[in-house]
Amino acid sequence: MQTLIGQIDRIIYQNNGFFIAALKSGDKISSHYYESDIDNLKDAAVTLKGSWEEHRQYGRTFKAHTLIVNQNELFFFLNRVVKGFTKKLTAELIEKYGTEGLIDILDNDINRLKEIKGMSEKRLLKLSAGWKQFRSMRALGEFLAPFGVTPALLRLIAEALKELKDPIEAIKNNPYGLMRINGIGFKKADEIALNMGLRLDDERRIGAAMEYTLSEYCDSEGNSCIDKHLLFSKLDSLVELADHRAYEEALDDRLREGSITLLPSSKLSPRRIYEAEILLIDEFKRRGKSIHEILSEDLNDFLKAHELNLGEQQYEALDLINRGYGLILLVGYAGTGKSTTAKALLDLLATRHEPSLIMTCALSGIASQRIRERSGYQSATIQSLLVRFESHDTMPYKVILIDEASMINSLLFARLMAKIDRDAIVIIVGDDAQLPPIGAGSPLSDAIALNLAPTVMLTHIYRQSPDQAIAVIANDIRRGIIPNYQEKYDDFTFLSVELPNRYALKNSLSTGEFEDVLKTLAHNTLAAVADVTLRYLSESRQKLEAKAIREYLSAFQVISPMKGNALGVDNLNLLLQEYFNPNPKKKIKTYKGEFRLMDKVVHTKNDNLPSTTPEEFKEAAEASERRIFNGMCGLIFRIDEEEELCYVYYPNEELIVHYKFDQLNNYLNLSYALSVHKVQGMEYERVVLIMSFSHHIMLNTKLLYTALTRAKKHCIVVGESGAFESACRRLEHTKRSTVIQELVLI
Repeated sequence: MQTLIGQIDRIIYQNNGFFIAALKSGDKISSHYYESDIDNLKDAAVTLKGSWEEHRQYGRTFKAHTLIVNQNELFFFLNRVVKGFTKKLTAELIEKYGTEGLIDILDNDINRLKEIKGMSEKRLLKLSAGWKQFRSMRALGEFLAPFGVTPALLRLIAEALKELKDPIEAIKNNPYGLMRINGIGFKKADEIALNMGLRLDDERRIGAAMEYTLSEYCDSEGNSCIDKHLLFSKLDSLVELADHRAYEEALDDRLREGSITLLPSSKLSPRRIYEAEILLIDEFKRRGKSIHEILSEDLNDFLKAHELNLGEQQYEALDLINRGYGLILLVGYAGTGKSTTAKALLDLLATRHEPSLIMTCALSGIASQRIRERSGYQSATIQSLLVRFESHDTMPYKVILIDEASMINSLLFARLMAKIDRDAIVIIVGDDAQLPPIGAGSPLSDAIALNLAPTVMLTHIYRQSPDQAIAVIANDIRRGIIPNYQEKYDDFTFLSVELPNRYALKNSLSTGEFEDVLKTLAHNTLAAVADVTLRYLSESRQKLEAKAIREYLSAFQVISPMKGNALGVDNLNLLLQEYFNPNPKKKIKTYKGEFRLMDKVVHTKNDNLPSTTPEEFKEAAEASERRIFNGMCGLIFRIDEEEELCYVYYPNEELIVHYKFDQLNNYLNLSYALSVHKVQGMEYERVVLIMSFSHHIMLNTKLLYTALTRAKKHCIVVGESGAFESACRRLEHTKRSTVIQELVLI
């Protein structure tokens, strides 16, 4: 084994702890490094042990088996890895206390650092937090590195387990406990566990696999129960055992402990979902009866007084509420007057109840804001209501209107219904032509199909003019009809970017040649998107310059069915960022790319994070932990490089969230482009929808209907007409296995 000593000049390539670098001498080296980010090694003096080899791409390269940083190790880690330690401060501390003395102080008596001139309480807290995180990460890193854990994954684990006294021991006892960390599924936990020496038939492995399979089938695929044979078949594919006796034992354990429920049909359901759907059945049936006094002896008098000219279907909804029904389902397709009907219902109920006792709510902040503006009644997001009244048995409202109900899964719907006063009147408004909820169950669709409560279907389209076509086109798509989409309309444009003779080309060209043709098509589609963006860019920027942040965020939105490939959300965001925010005053580099000052962003997971209201922020008040929800869209308005904090303003929630730089990859994405699922419940002035055969797996009527109906003023579809027509023909009937169906249909 040979030894090579040098100073790292630049990192050429890195991936999951492996890197290739060039030394100042010009020699190239390759090695693995797990102590911290590989970028920290730049300019570091290192000693490597290994051997020379010929790399096919980089030529003569020293392949190192070990790498040691030559400079004072503590100085290197404090200055390069631990947050808050500058070169000057690190050198001063080591000189004053010595290496071992400083480690002892940092571990046991960090307040002694107040002896250092200029050491504030705020800076001391930052140094303490950085050191604790580093110590935890370093010990974890030494333990986990042999098991294939990358630096990024190590940081995720260290952050999640920071409250545990001995996280290493916890992982040793049950490595599958790592599955409870966002971003770690069964496969990664299983890889670590097997590398640690666990047997394939270890009961912890079988139990974790069953938990994961159920979670994927329910939470990810939308079902709330599963056939046992299907569960075992999925386990076969996952753990590669085909040992159904072991599965039966694991299942029996979970049935006994109550985490899984056996339905009368012999299907299996996670207990939490079973209980949620049982509650929903009971609530829909109990509330959906005529239990209240009549509101008005003559509805026509009410309609005249409010200058309302309602259609027959809309009148039917008012009549049900007037006759005292405690819950109704108001289901309306695009352009059928749901908002008008909803406001009329609330105005009718306001003849008996004070406006302060009437609450409207929706899943997203934008939908909540929209119902507030259109109805005139107070509104909130469902999550914020649940947080606000967490310590109360029920909410104090006598009327609750739930908007965009097609988006709400069983667990959240049950939590909301359980908090509504027993005698309150509930109006559930939705459109079951849209995409089903993210998560288990489909409560609105089930309630409609199984007639669990009085239902009014609004189907008549109220078209403002012949040139307003979004509602008509969307409703044709809903029924599987190809609309007249290439006509000229005020609110709908199809911008064709085609590949003539697609199938002939595919048959006549080689695979490589056809791939090149598709790349050109994707490039042309991106160019068309860029052209549309430039057309409306100044309009958006004017809103931003006027500090109308809510209006800026909803002025122009690109939507794509998928995240990946050239026409997916991730690539579109990189393109659009260069148009909307090309020359930022500040930016933060991450492995995802850059987050720039004044970027549009979306929060991507539910979690408690430090935040302030705008008023609290102006007063420099301390941030407090609040629940921040997946799908919230905001603007990066401040970057504090010294404190390493990024501040995002969410106008619909009236919140400013304080993100640490190293949290950005976990919680934020750019939102110049969003997926169709992400924009459900949103509304934008102008929508640009990508339509490509490269997204054929996702294309169907529900997806297309949902995307088009996000546009308030103008929808511009960019792409292939064949892909658009294919989506129109592909009728999507959401078929989910649910507890509600199993129990009601017995």
